[in-house]
Parts: sequence; C-alpha cells; structure tokens
Amino acid sequence: MNILQKNIKSVKDVLTSQDILVFEFDSLNGKRFAAIYADGIADKQLLGELVVKPLRSAAQDIKLDAVKRLLASPEVKDGKEISDAIKEVSDGNAVLFVDGEKDFIIIGLKNPPGRTVAEPPTQIAVKGPREGFTEDIKTNLGLVRKRLKSDKLKIKMLKTGKKSETAVAMIYIDGVCADGLPERIEKQIASNEIDIVPDSSYVAKFISKKPRSLFKRNGTAEKPDIFCAKVCEGRVGLIVDGSPIALTVPYMVTEDLQSSEDYYALTYRSTIVRILRVLSLLVGILLPALYVSAQLFKIQLIPFQLLLKISSSVSGLPLSPSIEMFLTLFILEVLIEASIRMPNYVVLAMSVVGALVLGDTAVKAGIISTPAIIIIAFSAICLYTTPDLVETTTTLRWIFLILAGSIGPFAVVAFSAFILCYLVTEQSYGVPLMAPFAPLIKNDLYDSMVKANLYKLKNRPQAFKAKDRVRLKTGVNNGK
Repeated sequence: MNILQKNIKSVKDVLTSQDILVFEFDSLNGKRFAAIYADGIADKQLLGELVVKPLRSAAQDIKLDAVKRLLASPEVKDGKEISDAIKEVSDGNAVLFVDGEKDFIIIGLKNPPGRTVAEPPTQIAVKGPREGFTEDIKTNLGLVRKRLKSDKLKIKMLKTGKKSETAVAMIYIDGVCADGLPERIEKQIASNEIDIVPDSSYVAKFISKKPRSLFKRNGTAEKPDIFCAKVCEGRVGLIVDGSPIALTVPYMVTEDLQSSEDYYALTYRSTIVRILRVLSLLVGILLPALYVSAQLFKIQLIPFQLLLKISSSVSGLPLSPSIEMFLTLFILEVLIEASIRMPNYVVLAMSVVGALVLGDTAVKAGIISTPAIIIIAFSAICLYTTPDLVETTTTLRWIFLILAGSIGPFAVVAFSAFILCYLVTEQSYGVPLMAPFAPLIKNDLYDSMVKANLYKLKNRPQAFKAKDRVRLKTGVNNGK
C-alpha cells in the first residue's frame, strides 16, 4: 500500500460515514491525487474548478509546493497530522493528498446550506436597515465588516464544544474596549467543556458569572447595525456559528428598553416610546397581581364605579379571584406555546378556538369573568413591547401573582423592593446592571430613558470604561 492509500485509509478509518467522499484523479503525467470532503457542506463545483481542473492539466511531475502554486483557491494551507485532516473535513473543507507525499494540503471549500440575509422577526423597524444576521458565521462577519471598516477592528476566532467545535468570533475595537475584557471573556468560554454548542444561548451561559440567575448578563442583537453600534461603545461582541443571535457584553438593563429605530427617528418620539416601554413593562408584570390582591385584601384600592362593574361581572363565579387569574393566565400560556409550535395553517384556527371557544364561552358559562380576560390579555401585550425581556418578565408575572394571591399587597411591595435591590447590586463584567441610574452617571443619562440629540452623545458611555471616550468630534456644541 503506497503513501496515498495509507493516508486515505487513515482518514476513512475515523470518518466512516457515507457522506465522507474520496475523489481520486490523475494529472497528465500520471501523478495521483485524492481529495477528501464531506458531501453537503463542501462546494463540489469549486473543488472541480479550483483544484481538479488545474491539477489534471499539469504535464510535468510536480511536488507538494508546486501543487499549491497550481491551485486556484485563495484558501490553501499545509497540513501534517492526520488528526488535522479529520477536523478540516468535518468542518467542511477539503483535504488534498498527493501520491508520494506524507503531508497534505487543506483547501477552504466550506459552503454549508443556509438562508439568505433577511429582516429578523423580533427586531423589525420602520426606519433603518433591514438586514439581519443568519446562521452562517462568515456571512455575519461580512455584515459586520461592511459597517466597521476600521483597522482597529479586532476579530479573534475561538472554538467551543468538544464534539461540535463550534466557531465563535470575538469582536471588539482595539483602543476603545476596556483593557483585559476580551481576555476575561475568552477565558470564560475556554473554561467550559461541553459536547455541543448549537446556539449562542449556550455561550451566554458560559460567559455569565451567575448562569442560574433570572436576569441575564449579556445583550443580544439580531441586526448588524445594532451589534456594530454596541461594539463601538466599548462592548465585546460574540458571533456564534449556527446562530442568528449575536451576544454583547457588558450588559445593562436599559439596552433592552431601547430599539434601533430610536436612533433613526426624532429624539422626542424616541423618548416617548422608551418611557412607554417602561410603563408597559411594569403594567405587564404587576397588573394581574395588583388586581388579585386588591380583590382579596384591599378592595378599597379599586375606584368605586369600577368596583361596581367588577362586582357585577364576578358575581356568581365559582372560583376565587386568585384561582380565576391563575386559570386565565394558564390558558394564555398554553395558547402561546401551541401557536408557536403548530403549523402555520393551523394557527389561525387555534386563534379562533382560543378567542371564541375558550374565551367567550368561558365568560358566558360563568367560569371566568370579563375583567380577568381583559387584564391577562393586556398584560401579555404589554410584555411584548420589550421582546428581549419576555422570558424574565413572564416568570416575574407568575411569581407576583402567587405572592399576591397568598399574602397580598405587602408581598407585592416587598418582592418589588427585593428585585430592585438585587438589580442595583449586580454587575456584568464590572458594569452595574442598573447603570446609569444606580450608580448615577449623569453623562450616560442622555441615552437611557431619555434619548438626547446626536451632539449630546459625543462621549461613549462612561459605565463601560472605554479607553477612547470621545466618539463624536465636532466644533458644533448645540446642534444648531
């Protein structure tokens, strides 16, 4: 058995799957070659055009160095260990063995199936760019490079997952990002060993100091314009291969109360919308609990005229206010889960069943009152004004409802104070979650609840401790 066949056997003994293909061919002078690749994620057309075609036309006896010069592929590198060949083939590249040569050539032909760039479903904006990240890391890095052409842009490729070896791109601006922050994040990712990392949510757990916390420690972005803006403020961005959701750290709670459209619309409109999101968030979390606690413990909190309406609606109901609210919220959660996972052509019918059969019929049958349905429906709508916080706020709504139904308004106030104290004391890589309010950072208030004009945002957020704090250099001070 010659060296070529030994190399092929070494790879095939490990990669025994039928989609690992071996293509053997000869040059004009009889030199034998073998290309090994994974069918489905390696581009066979490029293999034929850039590798097989030029080598088949070679008339002279060529060595390994000459082979590299004949290849038309821009991604070519040397390989020595069979273990490296196995990793590259599994990753989607092709490995070229030459007869009589122990070493081999790695050719970048990775072309996994993926979708085209489109607007993300959860970050839709009326104004601004429509592009969103995809599951392909190269496409996502291209979208970032398209917007950040600075030579200070640093991209470091990492690997995570013992079996999957998922690629993770760590992105930051050199000279802006705080010293030591990229190294700390890299250490956190490298210190966790898991078989497979299919999505960025796994990496989010790795880089979180408290992965079991109800509140997250990293920001998310599905649009490259949002991601690049956060990186330019001094954050570190993480793009995970196979995930359309990028991560950014450090993180502040105010990030999720903002939208990319805020920076493309009038500042007055953006400020009003941000305040509306905060109020909606509070209403969505607390309204069901306050309604139940007022009915059970402090009925005088309800205005008299409204109390008469509620009394006429709940009279004769077999359930207590807390059980009624639990049942209504349970039905809503079931409908949401069912509509997400059912086929699209069934969702419409499910909505009709939920609205008419479970809603209207339950009210007419005297099982659930009309105010309960209105409150739960309005609460759900309010929570989705901040979609990035839905997981946390939905859980908090359940906790507040349990406390209100069992203890009363005192429990609602006490737990609210506990949550506030917890958020004030927590940090994300040295940045307080409640910044710029706790601690108070006056400079950063211009882009928090209030959206000031562009000239007020000439400095980067002070909370991130950016080395270069100035992001807008202009002689205009008042924007006139």
